[in-house]
Amino acid sequence: MKKVVASLLMAGASALVLGACSVEQSAKSVVGQSVGNFQLIDHQGKAQELFYQPADTRAVVIVTQANGDETSRKSAAALEALKASYADKGVVFYMLNASLADDRASIATEVAGLGTDIPVLDDELQFVTAALGATKTGEAFVIDAKTKKIVYQGAVDASTGAKAAGYLGEALAAVTSDQPVAVSFVAAKGAAIAMPDFENKAAWSNISYTKDVAPILKANCVDCHEPGGIGPWHMTSYETIKGFAPMMREVLMTDRMPPYNADPHVGSFKENQNLSADDMKTLIKWIDAGAPRGEGEDPLEAAKLQRAEWPLGEPDLIVEIPPYKIPASGVVEYQMPAVASPLQEAKWLKATTFKAGSREGVHHILAGWMPEMPANGRGFSWNTSLGGYAVGAEHNKTPENWGTYIPAGGAMSFQMHYTPFGKEVTDVSKIGLYFADEAPELVMRQITIADPTIEILPNVARHPERGYMVVPADMQIYSVQPHAHYRGYSSKLTLRTPDGAERELISLPRYNFEWQREYILEDLVDVPAGSLLIADYEYDNSASNPANPDPSKTVNWGDQSFEEMLFTAIRYRWADETASNRMDDVQDAFENSMLFTVIDDNINGKIDVAEMKSPMLAEMKPALPKFDKDGDGALAPEEFAALGQAMQEARSRDRAARRAQGQAGGQP
Repeated sequence: MKKVVASLLMAGASALVLGACSVEQSAKSVVGQSVGNFQLIDHQGKAQELFYQPADTRAVVIVTQANGDETSRKSAAALEALKASYADKGVVFYMLNASLADDRASIATEVAGLGTDIPVLDDELQFVTAALGATKTGEAFVIDAKTKKIVYQGAVDASTGAKAAGYLGEALAAVTSDQPVAVSFVAAKGAAIAMPDFENKAAWSNISYTKDVAPILKANCVDCHEPGGIGPWHMTSYETIKGFAPMMREVLMTDRMPPYNADPHVGSFKENQNLSADDMKTLIKWIDAGAPRGEGEDPLEAAKLQRAEWPLGEPDLIVEIPPYKIPASGVVEYQMPAVASPLQEAKWLKATTFKAGSREGVHHILAGWMPEMPANGRGFSWNTSLGGYAVGAEHNKTPENWGTYIPAGGAMSFQMHYTPFGKEVTDVSKIGLYFADEAPELVMRQITIADPTIEILPNVARHPERGYMVVPADMQIYSVQPHAHYRGYSSKLTLRTPDGAERELISLPRYNFEWQREYILEDLVDVPAGSLLIADYEYDNSASNPANPDPSKTVNWGDQSFEEMLFTAIRYRWADETASNRMDDVQDAFENSMLFTVIDDNINGKIDVAEMKSPMLAEMKPALPKFDKDGDGALAPEEFAALGQAMQEARSRDRAARRAQGQAGGQP
């Protein structure tokens, strides 16, 4: 039904849905009211947070919009002119769509025809529109960035409002000059915005904690917020939850909780922890109604919640990771302890889970099998993955009849990332392994799009980087896990098939370094041979990023959190591979092709000098003309491979020469 109505709007029949609204039907002025923070996704799939703005922001402008609405279109044209005038004066512009007839795709189509790049926020639950007090399209709100209060409400200009002095331009001139707004309210002409959920707010008090709210919390939140869980407070009673209700509303409106960062409009995932639209509405309405108790026994208190020591059940094998004393402060290099594998016979791994000894100090653990135990007890390989741990991602599971083959003997190796937190502690973490009773038919594989050549420029709010891989054989993707560090802002993975068609498999409009998780696809994604898997990241290396260690620095790849990564792990199977018919040669070729493709940022199958931007590629630049056999100013894959081989041979000769020189001088 929504799509049908949307098509009517696009045809110019907006009055059928939005309804006509005269100037006399203007909204009550909300000038002077404070505005709470929120985050919404715009028409391009990018996250926009109201108070996540540059430090020099003076005002934020929000103008309501609906597809096919004439007032919205006039407002957009006027905003473009104002945006140009205030580009260097600290004014941020948004439009806000709360029409129940529109969706993200139709909004994007509408914006494309408007000739504007102003983000249009998709307020599909209408809570932001309601909080602003907006009732009509083309209604502007100016929020003072310092006071967080509305200082102007109404028409954008004379074409969208009643005859009056003032309008948006004069309000912005006043705010950016630190002057009071002379005319703070001018009635707008727009069409009424239908908001049926807000017509009878008195009924919200009928929402029951016991019958409506507690079941939502139990299904979506309690797993972390229970004794023994990772949540900082425990959802064990109504009294506790009511006390935290205002904070719950704030984290829901800013999409910080639940910490499942996948855009619900891109892809479909198992164990999806995003709240449904109905559950989100229920929680916010209940909080706004004063968090009523309702009748009946408290479901959470009665459950006597306590997180199990091993949530997946008792493991078949528990391996203790060698202890490590985490200092109270400083930077800890990655620790890579290895232990001799206790497996006396080969096993097929179906799941792993981790138990961090110090939840505060262990940022992540990666585990892998190696064919030999290092003599010094140190070393790490993830070629045969045993899974990983990070806050929010403790378990690694495989589908029925899939498995990872673990040979007997060798070593289990670990990459330990420790982060000091002001107190010296000794970490003793453990891994629990679960094996299949019988050999599965299908083989779990893993590949990582990892670009060690990233170079993130200083003081840039949205720095893009890209890496891709060319898939050599038909595959089926099971899961995706994006990863970056403090400056990571967004991430997505796109499948481009040989016919040129593109499909986003996952999008994290707002990446959060504090939460790492694997996103398991609801259905396996078939990827034909010759397809590209493209990982796009944006980094916020500006002062507006509160987690940024230093916005003045150029940032390159590195292990530590103050450095950066472009790292998208993908678990999959080769479509023609079985446990008895392995495709190890295909896997090896796939892994070996990665360096070329992650450097080739523009995906043209060539590497030019501009793409050799990383310091780690600096020594290659002078040699490019010599290996550019066809003289096109760039290196094809075979030319790049020849350059790499030549440099490797040169390094070997240099090492041999240094050894010979040392021996001639009597040095060992």
